[in-house]
Amino acid sequence: MREELSEILLQEVADPRLAGISITDVKVDRELTYADIYYSSLEGSERAEEILNGLEHAQGFLRRALAERVDLRIFPKLRFHYDPTFERAERIERLFESLHEGEQANNSDQPHTEPQSTDVE
Repeated sequence: MREELSEILLQEVADPRLAGISITDVKVDRELTYADIYYSSLEGSERAEEILNGLEHAQGFLRRALAERVDLRIFPKLRFHYDPTFERAERIERLFESLHEGEQANNSDQPHTEPQSTDVE
């Protein structure tokens, strides 16, 4: 369902609010009542609300298009959620980089001393 929805968004939806988004996960409950759709965007959470409005506006079309492609007994209602995972991962990566740079700066401030050799026989 995630792949089909991604393809529909890329090829069949012209809403500019939905440009540059990725469907990161889809979870369908056992009763097939709801499909929770998780999305992220290149701009991060800045456009999350705008994208959510676009997805909710296109919900009927998306549900019909998915029902034609995915064979289910009954087709669930779509609920959309912003997925901050990539944004968080990027922030953690930047923190690691800054820690590493700080570590290198501290090491370069230390005077370099040669190890003393001891002659032990």
